[in-house]
Amino acid sequence: MVEVWPGTPYPLGATFDGAGTNFALFSEVAEAVELCLFDADGTETRVELTEREASVWHGYLPRVGPGQRYGFRVHGPYEPATGHRCNPAKLLLDPYAKSVEGEIDWHEGLFSYHFGNRDKLNTLDSAPHMMKSVVVNPYFDWQDDRPPRHAYHETVIYEAHVKGLTINHPDIPEAARGTYAGLASPAVIDHLKSLGVTAVELMPVHQFVHDNGLGQKGLRNYWGYNTIGYFAPHNAYTSAGQLGEQVLEFKAMVRALHRADIEVILDVVYNHTAEGNHLGPTLAFRGIDNAAYYRLVDNDPRYYTDTTGTGNSLLMRHPHVLQLIMDSLRYWITEMHVDGFRFDLAATLARQFHEVDRLSAFFDLVQQDPIVSRVKLIAEPWDVGPGGYQVGNFPPVWTEWNGKYRDCVRDFWRGEPATLGEFAMRLTGSSDLYEEDGRKPYASINFITAHDGFTLRDLVSYNTKHNEPNGENNADGTSDNRSWNAGVEGLTDEPTIIALRDRQRRNFLATLFLSQGVPMILHGDELGRTQHGNNNAYSQDNEISWVDWAAADSDLLAFTRSVSQLRAEHPVFRRRRFFDGLGRGDKLGDVAWLKPDGMDMTGRDWTAGFAKSLTVFLNGEAIKEPGRQGERILDDSFLLLFNASEDDLEFTIPPEKYGSAWEPVLDTADDDLRDRLAVLAGERVKLISRSLLVLKRV
Repeated sequence: MVEVWPGTPYPLGATFDGAGTNFALFSEVAEAVELCLFDADGTETRVELTEREASVWHGYLPRVGPGQRYGFRVHGPYEPATGHRCNPAKLLLDPYAKSVEGEIDWHEGLFSYHFGNRDKLNTLDSAPHMMKSVVVNPYFDWQDDRPPRHAYHETVIYEAHVKGLTINHPDIPEAARGTYAGLASPAVIDHLKSLGVTAVELMPVHQFVHDNGLGQKGLRNYWGYNTIGYFAPHNAYTSAGQLGEQVLEFKAMVRALHRADIEVILDVVYNHTAEGNHLGPTLAFRGIDNAAYYRLVDNDPRYYTDTTGTGNSLLMRHPHVLQLIMDSLRYWITEMHVDGFRFDLAATLARQFHEVDRLSAFFDLVQQDPIVSRVKLIAEPWDVGPGGYQVGNFPPVWTEWNGKYRDCVRDFWRGEPATLGEFAMRLTGSSDLYEEDGRKPYASINFITAHDGFTLRDLVSYNTKHNEPNGENNADGTSDNRSWNAGVEGLTDEPTIIALRDRQRRNFLATLFLSQGVPMILHGDELGRTQHGNNNAYSQDNEISWVDWAAADSDLLAFTRSVSQLRAEHPVFRRRRFFDGLGRGDKLGDVAWLKPDGMDMTGRDWTAGFAKSLTVFLNGEAIKEPGRQGERILDDSFLLLFNASEDDLEFTIPPEKYGSAWEPVLDTADDDLRDRLAVLAGERVKLISRSLLVLKRV
């Protein structure tokens, strides 16, 4: 007999206190709950939790401690027609599990129906085929760990995949490749520091599930947007073990990155779970309290409302769903020391009922929370539901992946007509999206590429997607890539095309780092990584997606480092406030827009379809904001000369009131500036087609 004490209903999950473990599980619909303890050989011991308070079933087990495998069985109604799907034959993962061992094998026993008869209840025991929750030791020596807390306007984000970034790195010990320990290695940290990175944004590291359909094709859910455990670090990314060791390894990774002054941001998927639609397996939430956790179709609760394209959506108006999310966020901040979150398909989190509502309960909870509201909060501001595209519409405490920036900058550099006006708006922080509600330029997370879509190299090498390895007849992934292959699809040995593509990559990187807002680069773009035209490599856990360090483009890497350093050294490229463009008497304004002939732009110039070139004056003496100690910031002034046309153009350096002499500091058409002389006001300078020149006032 297992000794059971009453325990407490809070905190939820399994909480070890040094002498035993308290277990607590929420379920409104449960009629009985069994805690299931597992030995290493799979032997199961069931313990009924008889204590219930406010729909939380709980009990305390003395002498049960870290490393104990466990799960739950929930007895209650199995009535899909009314939204209930309890089935005690199914072992259920603890929604609050801090550690998970193993993975599911997709046996029929994991489902609550029979494959041959969907109306017949499946009472096969799922435990032999199911991952197990694990009790963890919460104690860790954080030593002198402190969060870096970089201000947004000083932030450079590096989107990375734990495995993909590290699995092929020759300077990481082989046992640590593809793991949290590999990401914390000196080789990776030194690389990040050399790029000026201040934050790594990790693709999903919450425990996730590999889809059965992918497994049948010999593929895997590489990206990990299929969460089943919101408190557990994904167990496949550990080099140490799965009985809580992954928690310690993750913490050690955070500690190492913090020591290097690098923040850790997690890409989190609170919009749906891995249980899928009504035909999915019963792994956790579905068997615990289906109607409480999921948004069901109003007039037929057998089915799930899906605004994510994955089969289900969490019910964002249920208090225990909101509690789960907020508890998870606070846990990762307070216990795991992470510094922020990027919310996948964040528009779904705003659907308290059906429409996206910026006043939804979730945003209210975040706004008032003294812990969560103080870290970096980044929204992917769209989902696939009606009215789901919400760029610019999130509350003031939030920043956003700026999809309009990505699209506009891609269009500009591939030579699309009539993009000049919007390009200027995106370059200066997208005030049309963020200024009205009091947000600053750094509300815009600027990016050219991300995990979802082409890599930077592929963006300039392919006109169309090439997703055949995904096994979906190239039907998956977007066709709206706004890419340009420079005349040949894919690989080529034509020198002029190679040179143009290289120049285009430098154009994109320079534009990204010199734009107002927060730059985000995709891992490997600085090295010339290719996915061979695959723009939806979510299932490619192989060389298609992994960074090939041996094939790194050293010239592009050097350029990326130099343009990042240019941004870091000059506050004029990372302002905390929007430009106003207004001069004061004989003093120049903070920004000026000029034609290639050096004269001021007029209204007609902005809308001319053929206009693809522009000079931008940035006044370093008119930043108009205090420094950290209150002193007024002064900086150098710059001219940015953009030629996105297909022709070489001569630019006239603007009149002397802007500056008498200018020295080149960056040229996407010429890496070697050592012999370049300064140019004077009124002189002409030639820019070859599709290039960018940056001049600093002498």
